[in-house]
Amino acid sequence: MTTEQPYVLVLYYSRHGATKEMAMQIARGVEKEAGIRSLIRTVPTISTTCEAIESDIPAEGALYCTQEELKNCAGLILGSPTRFGNMAAPLKYFLDGTSDIWLSGALSNKPAGVFTSTGSLHGGQESTLLTMMLPLLHHGMVISGIPYSASELSTTSEGGTPYGASHWANENLKSSLSDTEQVLCQKQGQRIAALALKLNS
Repeated sequence: MTTEQPYVLVLYYSRHGATKEMAMQIARGVEKEAGIRSLIRTVPTISTTCEAIESDIPAEGALYCTQEELKNCAGLILGSPTRFGNMAAPLKYFLDGTSDIWLSGALSNKPAGVFTSTGSLHGGQESTLLTMMLPLLHHGMVISGIPYSASELSTTSEGGTPYGASHWANENLKSSLSDTEQVLCQKQGQRIAALALKLNS
């Protein structure tokens, strides 16, 4: 860690915008904790054309995450839409390239959480969240979900799980986060930020 203010890396991939919206709410939650900041980053899409080269800087939205930004985070919150009950390929591809970080142990003992968005009500939210945790466990990270002390978990009829924040975008993929989903995103962000401060003190 550097002498600069520590940060929680909110790293996501979003195709239709819902996961990006969740990332923004999670970052708001991180910023509620004094002494730590959020850093929002994304990953490039994967081209089916082998010769295609993506620009280093996206045309809009968050910047692409670098290995250094991942390595130096105080905590990580990873987000992806569901793809058949698993994370999207671009995010998996990015994580598959982190062997050097794994070998160094740079992420070991840092807190991490996961979040997801689905187009259908039973579209694999929980399996996506659980499988997203696996590479983080291999990195030695301390996984944290959302505890039931967040009362919204017991009352939500939309997204939200103890494994991490979730959102049901419904069939048209255009619905915004509900008030409850926004609150749960923020509570997850704040929790990871608080844990990052304690574990890095």
